[in-house]
Amino acid sequence: MRIEDTKLEGVKIVQLDEFEDHRGTFVELFNEKEYQKLGIDTRFIQDDISTSRRNVLRGLHGDDGTCKLISCLFGEIYYLVVNNDPESAQYRQWISFTLSDRNRKQVFIPPKFGNGHLVMSEVAVFHYKQSAYYNPTGQFTIKWNDPDYNFWWPVKDPILSQRDDFGGYV
Repeated sequence: MRIEDTKLEGVKIVQLDEFEDHRGTFVELFNEKEYQKLGIDTRFIQDDISTSRRNVLRGLHGDDGTCKLISCLFGEIYYLVVNNDPESAQYRQWISFTLSDRNRKQVFIPPKFGNGHLVMSEVAVFHYKQSAYYNPTGQFTIKWNDPDYNFWWPVKDPILSQRDDFGGYV
């Protein structure tokens, strides 16, 4: 496993190692000691999985206190991360990645960053570890097509929840 910094301070790409033989593949998704050695010393306390179909866009969501470790267990997603910290010099800057069950990449996101994903395959399974319990009242939502951010998504008309379509809880 190796970790790469990204252009957004604190956001990191984790390249997982995959073992393959005649039986199939094996990937260690998380090992606290190994992540600590590589500089991610975060205690994760909640794991979540979502399954979605092609063109479903989930997000952009975040909060002020949760670190996340994101993986795509099956399929392929276009994944976007945005800095939502008004005190940061990188406020409103964003980056995107392709995550899949083939490239075995994870993304580490510190607090105050929003994240969202668009399913590019027929179906995708999205996994994330969180350092805090989910608190819907502490969440922020950035509208997926907010013109102030100039996000690029590979589809023009995604499938959205009411929250994501209107940029917040309705």
